[in-house]
Amino acid sequence: MSRPLRQSRDRPFILGLTGSVGMGKSTVAAMFEACGVPVFDADREVRRMQGPDGALIDEIEAAFPGTTGAGGVDRAKLGEAVFEDREALDRLEAIVHPAVRAAREEFLRQHGSAKLVAFDIPLLFEKGGVGEVDAVAVVSAPPEVQRARVLARPGMTDARFESILALQLPDAEKRARADFVIDTGVSLTETRADVARLVEKLAG
Repeated sequence: MSRPLRQSRDRPFILGLTGSVGMGKSTVAAMFEACGVPVFDADREVRRMQGPDGALIDEIEAAFPGTTGAGGVDRAKLGEAVFEDREALDRLEAIVHPAVRAAREEFLRQHGSAKLVAFDIPLLFEKGGVGEVDAVAVVSAPPEVQRARVLARPGMTDARFESILALQLPDAEKRARADFVIDTGVSLTETRADVARLVEKLAG
Protein backbone atom coordinates (compact mmCIF):
# COMPACT_ATOMS: atom_id res chain seq x y z
CA MET A 1 0.00 0.00 0.00
CA SER A 2 1.47 3.32 -1.02
CA ARG A 3 -0.74 5.95 0.63
CA PRO A 4 0.87 8.58 2.89
CA LEU A 5 0.33 8.23 6.61
CA ARG A 6 -2.10 10.79 8.01
CA GLN A 7 -0.35 13.61 9.82
CA SER A 8 -3.31 15.37 11.48
CA ARG A 9 -3.64 15.02 15.23
CA ASP A 10 -7.25 16.18 15.59
CA ARG A 11 -8.05 12.60 16.64
CA PRO A 12 -6.01 9.46 17.36
CA PHE A 13 -4.08 7.83 14.57
CA ILE A 14 -6.14 4.75 13.73
CA LEU A 15 -4.21 1.60 12.89
CA GLY A 16 -6.22 -1.20 11.35
CA LEU A 17 -4.93 -4.53 12.64
CA THR A 18 -5.87 -7.55 10.57
CA GLY A 19 -4.71 -10.96 9.44
CA SER A 20 -6.03 -14.30 8.27
CA VAL A 21 -7.14 -17.09 10.60
CA GLY A 22 -4.34 -18.57 12.70
CA MET A 23 -1.85 -15.80 12.04
CA GLY A 24 -1.59 -14.69 15.68
CA LYS A 25 -3.55 -11.45 15.47
CA SER A 26 -4.97 -11.75 19.00
CA THR A 27 -1.46 -12.22 20.39
CA VAL A 28 -0.26 -9.15 18.53
CA ALA A 29 -3.27 -7.12 19.68
CA ALA A 30 -2.33 -7.96 23.28
CA MET A 31 1.18 -6.70 22.56
CA PHE A 32 -0.22 -3.36 21.40
CA GLU A 33 -2.29 -3.14 24.57
CA ALA A 34 0.82 -3.90 26.63
CA CYS A 35 2.43 -0.90 24.93
CA GLY A 36 -0.44 1.27 26.14
CA VAL A 37 -2.36 1.39 22.85
CA PRO A 38 -6.16 1.17 23.22
CA VAL A 39 -7.40 -1.71 21.06
CA PHE A 40 -10.93 -2.18 19.79
CA ASP A 41 -11.39 -5.93 19.36
CA ALA A 42 -14.28 -6.53 16.96
CA ASP A 43 -14.57 -10.23 17.81
CA ARG A 44 -14.58 -9.51 21.55
CA GLU A 45 -17.33 -6.94 21.05
CA VAL A 46 -19.40 -9.45 19.07
CA ARG A 47 -19.02 -12.01 21.85
CA ARG A 48 -20.22 -9.42 24.38
CA MET A 49 -23.27 -8.52 22.30
CA GLN A 50 -24.05 -12.21 21.78
CA GLY A 51 -23.52 -13.17 25.41
CA PRO A 52 -26.11 -13.38 28.22
CA ASP A 53 -28.54 -10.45 27.89
CA GLY A 54 -26.54 -9.24 24.89
CA ALA A 55 -27.97 -6.54 22.66
CA LEU A 56 -28.20 -8.82 19.62
CA ILE A 57 -29.80 -11.89 21.18
CA ASP A 58 -33.41 -11.19 20.22
CA GLU A 59 -32.59 -10.22 16.65
CA ILE A 60 -30.38 -13.27 16.11
CA GLU A 61 -32.99 -15.60 17.58
CA ALA A 62 -35.63 -14.14 15.30
CA ALA A 63 -33.43 -14.68 12.24
CA PHE A 64 -32.03 -18.05 13.33
CA PRO A 65 -34.54 -19.76 15.66
CA GLY A 66 -33.07 -22.11 18.24
CA THR A 67 -29.56 -20.66 18.19
CA THR A 68 -29.80 -18.76 21.50
CA GLY A 69 -30.55 -19.61 25.12
CA ALA A 70 -30.01 -18.45 28.68
CA GLY A 71 -26.28 -18.19 28.05
CA GLY A 72 -26.73 -16.08 24.93
CA VAL A 73 -25.92 -17.25 21.45
CA ASP A 74 -24.96 -20.89 21.08
CA ARG A 75 -21.98 -20.28 18.82
CA ALA A 76 -21.86 -23.90 17.63
CA LYS A 77 -25.51 -23.85 16.57
CA LEU A 78 -25.21 -20.45 14.95
CA GLY A 79 -22.09 -21.60 13.16
CA GLU A 80 -23.95 -24.59 11.78
CA ALA A 81 -26.78 -22.34 10.64
CA VAL A 82 -24.49 -20.17 8.50
CA PHE A 83 -21.71 -22.63 7.60
CA GLU A 84 -21.34 -22.78 3.80
CA ASP A 85 -24.60 -20.80 3.40
CA ARG A 86 -23.74 -17.42 1.90
CA GLU A 87 -27.27 -16.05 2.18
CA ALA A 88 -27.52 -16.98 5.86
CA LEU A 89 -24.12 -15.48 6.57
CA ASP A 90 -25.15 -12.26 4.84
CA ARG A 91 -28.26 -12.09 7.07
CA LEU A 92 -26.15 -12.57 10.18
CA GLU A 93 -23.64 -9.92 9.10
CA ALA A 94 -26.49 -7.47 8.43
CA ILE A 95 -27.37 -7.84 12.12
CA VAL A 96 -23.87 -7.80 13.57
CA HIS A 97 -21.90 -5.30 11.50
CA PRO A 98 -23.97 -2.13 12.19
CA ALA A 99 -23.85 -2.89 15.93
CA VAL A 100 -20.08 -3.35 15.83
CA ARG A 101 -19.65 -0.12 13.88
CA ALA A 102 -21.62 1.80 16.52
CA ALA A 103 -19.52 0.25 19.30
CA ARG A 104 -16.33 1.17 17.44
CA GLU A 105 -17.45 4.79 17.11
CA GLU A 106 -18.15 4.92 20.84
CA PHE A 107 -14.71 3.43 21.55
CA LEU A 108 -13.11 6.17 19.46
CA ARG A 109 -15.02 8.85 21.39
CA GLN A 110 -13.84 7.36 24.68
CA HIS A 111 -10.20 7.36 23.56
CA GLY A 112 -10.24 10.64 21.67
CA SER A 113 -7.19 11.97 23.50
CA ALA A 114 -4.94 9.01 22.65
CA LYS A 115 -2.21 9.46 20.06
CA LEU A 116 -2.74 5.97 18.64
CA VAL A 117 -5.54 3.41 18.74
CA ALA A 118 -5.87 0.08 16.97
CA PHE A 119 -8.95 -1.44 15.40
CA ASP A 120 -8.60 -5.23 15.52
CA ILE A 121 -10.79 -6.24 12.55
CA PRO A 122 -10.36 -9.74 11.10
CA LEU A 123 -12.05 -8.99 7.74
CA LEU A 124 -10.80 -5.43 7.31
CA PHE A 125 -9.94 -5.84 3.62
CA GLU A 126 -12.78 -8.22 2.81
CA LYS A 127 -15.51 -5.93 4.18
CA GLY A 128 -14.16 -2.67 2.80
CA GLY A 129 -13.08 -1.05 6.06
CA VAL A 130 -9.67 0.16 4.89
CA GLY A 131 -10.96 3.67 4.21
CA GLU A 132 -11.87 4.07 7.88
CA VAL A 133 -8.31 3.65 9.19
CA ASP A 134 -5.12 5.63 8.66
CA ALA A 135 -2.83 2.66 8.08
CA VAL A 136 -3.08 -1.13 8.03
CA ALA A 137 -0.85 -3.64 9.80
CA VAL A 138 -1.21 -7.23 8.63
CA VAL A 139 -0.24 -10.04 10.99
CA SER A 140 1.31 -12.86 9.00
CA ALA A 141 3.12 -16.18 9.37
CA PRO A 142 4.25 -18.93 6.97
CA PRO A 143 1.42 -21.12 5.59
CA GLU A 144 2.61 -24.24 7.40
CA VAL A 145 2.62 -22.39 10.73
CA GLN A 146 -0.86 -21.02 10.08
CA ARG A 147 -2.24 -24.47 9.20
CA ALA A 148 -0.70 -26.12 12.26
CA ARG A 149 -2.13 -23.45 14.57
CA VAL A 150 -5.63 -23.64 13.13
CA LEU A 151 -5.87 -27.43 12.97
CA ALA A 152 -4.83 -27.60 16.63
CA ARG A 153 -8.07 -25.85 17.61
CA PRO A 154 -10.81 -28.03 19.10
CA GLY A 155 -13.31 -29.22 16.50
CA MET A 156 -11.35 -27.85 13.56
CA THR A 157 -11.10 -29.94 10.40
CA ASP A 158 -9.30 -29.51 7.10
CA ALA A 159 -12.64 -28.87 5.40
CA ARG A 160 -13.64 -26.16 7.86
CA PHE A 161 -10.21 -24.57 7.65
CA GLU A 162 -10.43 -24.43 3.84
CA SER A 163 -13.94 -22.99 4.09
CA ILE A 164 -12.68 -20.20 6.37
CA LEU A 165 -9.78 -19.46 4.03
CA ALA A 166 -12.19 -19.22 1.10
CA LEU A 167 -13.91 -16.28 2.82
CA GLN A 168 -10.64 -14.43 3.40
CA LEU A 169 -8.33 -12.54 1.10
CA PRO A 170 -5.14 -14.58 0.51
CA ASP A 171 -2.36 -13.71 2.94
CA ALA A 172 0.00 -12.72 0.11
CA GLU A 173 -2.49 -10.16 -1.14
CA LYS A 174 -3.06 -8.80 2.36
CA ARG A 175 0.67 -8.34 2.82
CA ALA A 176 0.93 -6.62 -0.55
CA ARG A 177 -1.81 -4.16 0.42
CA ALA A 178 -0.53 -3.52 3.96
CA ASP A 179 1.32 -0.47 5.21
CA PHE A 180 3.08 -2.68 7.76
CA VAL A 181 3.54 -6.44 8.13
CA ILE A 182 4.02 -7.98 11.56
CA ASP A 183 5.68 -11.40 11.40
CA THR A 184 4.52 -13.99 13.95
CA GLY A 185 6.49 -16.81 12.40
CA VAL A 186 9.44 -15.73 14.54
CA SER A 187 9.92 -15.72 18.32
CA LEU A 188 7.51 -13.82 20.55
CA THR A 189 10.42 -11.61 21.61
CA GLU A 190 11.07 -10.59 18.01
CA THR A 191 7.39 -9.94 17.31
CA ARG A 192 7.04 -7.94 20.51
CA ALA A 193 10.03 -5.80 19.50
CA ASP A 194 8.48 -5.19 16.06
CA VAL A 195 5.24 -4.06 17.68
CA ALA A 196 7.08 -1.71 20.07
CA ARG A 197 8.96 -0.12 17.16
CA LEU A 198 5.72 0.38 15.24
CA VAL A 199 4.03 1.98 18.23
CA GLU A 200 6.95 4.36 18.64
CA LYS A 201 6.79 5.24 14.95
CA LEU A 202 3.05 5.95 14.87
CA ALA A 203 2.54 7.49 18.30
CA GLY A 204 5.74 9.45 18.49
